[in-house]
Amino acid sequence: MNHTTRHAIHPTDAKSYDTQKLREAFLIESLFKADAVEVVYTLYDRLIVGGVHPVTRPVALDTFPTLRSEFFLERRELGIINVSSESTVTVDGKEFTLKTKEALYIGKGVREVIFHPAPNGADTRFYFNSAPAHHAYPTKKVTLEEAETVETGALENSNHRTIRKVLINSVVDTCQLQMGVTELKTGSVWNTMPAHTHDRRMEAYFYFELPEDQMVCHFMGEPQETRHLWVKNQQAVISPPWSIHSGAGTSNYTFIWGMAGENLDYNDMDKFPITDLK
Repeated sequence: MNHTTRHAIHPTDAKSYDTQKLREAFLIESLFKADAVEVVYTLYDRLIVGGVHPVTRPVALDTFPTLRSEFFLERRELGIINVSSESTVTVDGKEFTLKTKEALYIGKGVREVIFHPAPNGADTRFYFNSAPAHHAYPTKKVTLEEAETVETGALENSNHRTIRKVLINSVVDTCQLQMGVTELKTGSVWNTMPAHTHDRRMEAYFYFELPEDQMVCHFMGEPQETRHLWVKNQQAVISPPWSIHSGAGTSNYTFIWGMAGENLDYNDMDKFPITDLK
């Protein structure tokens, strides 16, 4: 269990950051190490961003000193999305098989979560977000067919995409965590336009299904003070409530968005016209 902490940054301070400091504060470059759990504990709504890569043996989700808890989910909820081949997760002894991009919500109070390698030796990787929880909601698997699905954008604007809201309050009960998968169509590269902020919740983006020789330019910062981060396949970005979060790739790609905060209204956001960005 490897963990680091990222502190919250004031927007005025972020304006002065050079490239390296911006990357150190907001970019998560490595989430997958063989037979390990990698977590980044953020002080934005106490969201945890994590990855698990079981290769030779099952890997358990353990607590770590920062949580000051007997077990990981003592006071937390968890959302898992499979970003590899079909694999299984056991939750207090009950097995759940997740196909690619299927999700699993696990509520507060669950003591044991174990991630298993694929039985055929295929690459196995799970991405997860975790947030503090005030109530114990039941564990629930969500397939892509069960997700709330929206097709939006247009090829002529280079942003034709499918949004699958897998862990959202219209699909599964959660305390504050929300997660979804957005897939860009071939020929489209822009996500989340028009850009927006939402003061009552933070967000994290995990980019994947991106060719190894291609990258995404992730835009962040206040709408009138935008900055950018160049992001590789299977890297993540932490987005503060004051920041826009949008990206343009040199190829089409898929990304997972995860949110935590006091607000479960997906559409509660402050949009900014594209021509007003600076």
